[in-house]
Amino acid sequence: MTKMSGEMILPRIGVFVCSCGTSIGDVVDIPSIVEHSKTLPGVVYASANLYACSPEGLNEMRKAIQDYKLDRFVVAACTPRTYESLFQSAIEDAGLNKYMLEMANIREQCSWVHMAKQEAATEKAKTLVSMAVAKVRLFKPLEEPEIEINPTTLVIGGGISGLTSALSLANQGFEVHLVEKQPELGGLLRRINRLSPLDRDCSEVLKPKIESVKSHPNIKIHTFSSVKSVEGFIGNFDVEIESQKRDIERIKAGTIIVATGAKNLEPLDLYGYGGDERIVTQLELEERLKTGRLEGINTIVMVQCAGSRNEERPYCSRICCAEAMKNALLLKESNPRRDIYILYRDLQSYGPQLSSLEWSAKKQGVKLVIYLEGKPPEVTLMKDAVEVKVFTPLINETMTLEADLLVLSTPMIPAEDSRELARMLKVPLDSDGFFKEANVSLSSVDFATDGIYVCGAAHSPKNVSESILQALGAASRAAIPMARGRLRTGAITAEVDENECSGCGTCIELCPYKAVKKDERGIARTIRALCKGCGLCGASCPEGAITIHNFTNEQLMAQCLVALGRAGR
Repeated sequence: MTKMSGEMILPRIGVFVCSCGTSIGDVVDIPSIVEHSKTLPGVVYASANLYACSPEGLNEMRKAIQDYKLDRFVVAACTPRTYESLFQSAIEDAGLNKYMLEMANIREQCSWVHMAKQEAATEKAKTLVSMAVAKVRLFKPLEEPEIEINPTTLVIGGGISGLTSALSLANQGFEVHLVEKQPELGGLLRRINRLSPLDRDCSEVLKPKIESVKSHPNIKIHTFSSVKSVEGFIGNFDVEIESQKRDIERIKAGTIIVATGAKNLEPLDLYGYGGDERIVTQLELEERLKTGRLEGINTIVMVQCAGSRNEERPYCSRICCAEAMKNALLLKESNPRRDIYILYRDLQSYGPQLSSLEWSAKKQGVKLVIYLEGKPPEVTLMKDAVEVKVFTPLINETMTLEADLLVLSTPMIPAEDSRELARMLKVPLDSDGFFKEANVSLSSVDFATDGIYVCGAAHSPKNVSESILQALGAASRAAIPMARGRLRTGAITAEVDENECSGCGTCIELCPYKAVKKDERGIARTIRALCKGCGLCGASCPEGAITIHNFTNEQLMAQCLVALGRAGR
């Protein structure tokens, strides 16, 4: 409710109830919710829609705002995490402030969890809509702060992903600082022999890219260096780069791309690895294929999932099966008489191109032998061979193989400094230790921290083509704010009442985004460009001095009163 010229102006609220196809409509009574919405204070328009997020649904929303002169809107649909930004854009197109929108989640919180109780689910949906209307009635238009964006990118990692993203941004005219901790660029790809399924020498892909990066006037390369510290926020990151000689260079960057890659596990003591040169990893086999050091090797046994898909590393590294097939074909190509066995739990040669490798390997005589998870191969070192015993359920027998070379297909694991870098950048890692994106479906290369992006094996195990594609995606995302030059940041942030703040510092200690600082008087201040409006500071402030926009005490209390009123019926 607002006041103008001494008169109280009542809000004009619109309500959209989405069926989400059958996902919501098959459980809750949509027409009943629409009719209930029309009885709520301030609601002058209520309607149902099959798919509120569709172009037709969004157009209907814009039309209703204009026809009914709406100044607030409630969408009862799915989780705000999925489509809130889309609905905000729609009402903004119709002339409304984008923050005059509230969503009621009647899919995840009603239809999905109460499928067997349709009447109760409908009543709960009515309560959620009533709460949303009560809250949105107290909304005020919010203004988004605008910040300038420095047109410079920091790319961390000089492997194929880092090289690709750096080159893409440099070609668009942006300045790039490329930091690589090794003395040479190229990452793991420098150790790989050939790429599958294209059957190209890795140097054909890597060498031209490195030369392009080294000769590009917009790229400054920092090899044998690491990122020492990062402060600031999107558009204005203050970065310290430390060389091996302990020299410090300070730069300013508008965006950051994490392309630190991964490393291959060295499975010490697993299947005898580390104690005999006849037992190697696939990566070490790649190096032997590259140099031709395979004289006298006629029988090769490869063991898949060596060190992965277990309690310590429950994930599948995805590329190991295709790598084994590729190397088996190369070994057969150089000597068709070789006996090659691949011992596997499940073959993960996904996609038509990689599946073709599997069929080609079979046609060339490569023998694929399945083993059970609870009965892994047993390895015994003998004088003239490596003995491998494996029980295979296909013939219900234990096979004994004598190998000249035992090759372990080991997983990609996170880079050693991932945890420290994640702490420095204030970005999360997943349960496996790889960098975790903001949303796997909607923001697959973005972090929750604005201005920082991820690509390549730093994100998860992936092959070269996937890494290149994701690197181009990260470069594209980083280029958008830099091309615009200015950026509006979110308005749902924390605000500190300086008259109530005691300067205790609780909010500073708890803020996960480091968005709260003390000013010269010792009073807490919010850096709005960093703040995500999570509410942790507001909930923890002992003085009650912090307010979260669109989540004020008054607004939350209005929701609670409505919920308790309906619950008491």
